[in-house]
Amino acid sequence: MSLHLYDTRTRRVRLFEPLRPGHVGVYVCGPTVQSGPHVGHLRSAVAFDLLRRWLLASGYAVTYVQNVTDIDDKIIVNADRESISVWELATRETRAFDDAYRSVGILPPTIEPRATAHIPEMHALIARLMAGGFAYEGDGSVWFRVGRYADYGALSNQRPDAMQASPEAEAGKADPRDFALWKASRPGEPAWDSPWGPGRPGWHLECSAMAGKYLGQVFDIHGGGLDLVFPHHENERAQTVCMTADHGGLPAEPEMARYWMHTGLLTTGGTKMSKSLGNSYFVSDVLAQVRPQVLRYHLLSAHYRSTLEFSAATLAESAAAYDRVETFVRNALDILGGPETASALAAEAPAAPARPAPRTRGKGKGVRGAGGGLSAETPAGGAGAGLASPAAAWAAFAESLDDDLGIARALAALFGAVGQGNQVLAKAHSRELAGWVVVARRMLAVLGLDPVEQWPAAGAELRPALDGVMEIVLDLRSSARARRDFAEADSIRARLAAADVVVDDTPEGQRWHLA
Repeated sequence: MSLHLYDTRTRRVRLFEPLRPGHVGVYVCGPTVQSGPHVGHLRSAVAFDLLRRWLLASGYAVTYVQNVTDIDDKIIVNADRESISVWELATRETRAFDDAYRSVGILPPTIEPRATAHIPEMHALIARLMAGGFAYEGDGSVWFRVGRYADYGALSNQRPDAMQASPEAEAGKADPRDFALWKASRPGEPAWDSPWGPGRPGWHLECSAMAGKYLGQVFDIHGGGLDLVFPHHENERAQTVCMTADHGGLPAEPEMARYWMHTGLLTTGGTKMSKSLGNSYFVSDVLAQVRPQVLRYHLLSAHYRSTLEFSAATLAESAAAYDRVETFVRNALDILGGPETASALAAEAPAAPARPAPRTRGKGKGVRGAGGGLSAETPAGGAGAGLASPAAAWAAFAESLDDDLGIARALAALFGAVGQGNQVLAKAHSRELAGWVVVARRMLAVLGLDPVEQWPAAGAELRPALDGVMEIVLDLRSSARARRDFAEADSIRARLAAADVVVDDTPEGQRWHLA
């Protein structure tokens, strides 16, 4: 099948068709750098990293734009609280976010624009809206006229007449639903000159200006967290569409983004994780307790549109699940002699017909494929059940991700491949084992979880020395068996097992791998 994605605006899963064949433009709302990142920020970032990796694996070229909001009311308040400049705070927290993204293997954006570097573009956008009658000036601020745009509320599925008034109840606003495009300066705040007086941009205006500059006024995918649908993305859409309108008020182009994608919330104790609620787990604190690949696995383990609970118990389940996959990959490569040998052996294996699991597409509402991931005890069911070959495993994995990034069935295909590989791990079926470990790593690369390329083992530089020591130990065990001192041979094997080193006796001799 071809890629299908859920579009928030139309509220259905649609066939993905980019504006330009072979190329995808993606704009994702990045952080407002008011303070350090918590794992709720990473939930959305990891989900869109999966989308990007799958687009790349599917053969698309991707321009991925993620902005940084470096001027905002909360940034100003927090900088004042610390008695530092806004620029110092924003720079420090931008670096903290970059470090957090890098720590869990998120690919860097193609372009990472900052709001404060795009003031001229924002001025031009405001001027066009005012010329079309969609914006007006009042007491040094400029406001968007919500009542002028008939389709306002379509993205968030709301009626304008039923909406509550905006909290921006400032002087000069004609309608309580209107929102600020340009905010008049207040004493002590950063300000930029403009045709309407000194001030700073409104939050919603920033993204319209930056998305338009780097991707065009209409582009493929706009993403962000579910909490951004209203008012942020609703307002972005309104001002961008109206900017392209003629002076008669009729939009020349009905959309800003052809697909709007939103990730579900991360909760703790059933409550949305939020700095304002004081229930945030900061990334630095979590990574002091678990490995970053385990955190990434956990954030991927539920469908991107579903709610994901974050707790010590759910993290432990994810750690056990990822450990199962990682152990198989490392042990299989140890037996086969490394990634290059495994790839060569897999290429020599005869191709078996791919038999992906039957696929059913739901017609209704809600999140298809949503739900938790797989624990270490999860059987290879669903898309991973009865896989006839590595090719069948990959077909099931690909089909699952093509169905709105269906992670549950994709993980089932991965664990199915791991289960099949474990069955031949201790046998002399090198080509068969190579096929399973190569396809497992191919899946893990898409998930950003390959334990070889992306997450090399700690102490990898000591591996040559360990190989030499194990060769000596196994020679001692062979000598004991040759002189029929089986008690000594068993003792060596038991002591190695106590150190989590497993020794297998195969027709080709002794083999060892880490437990």
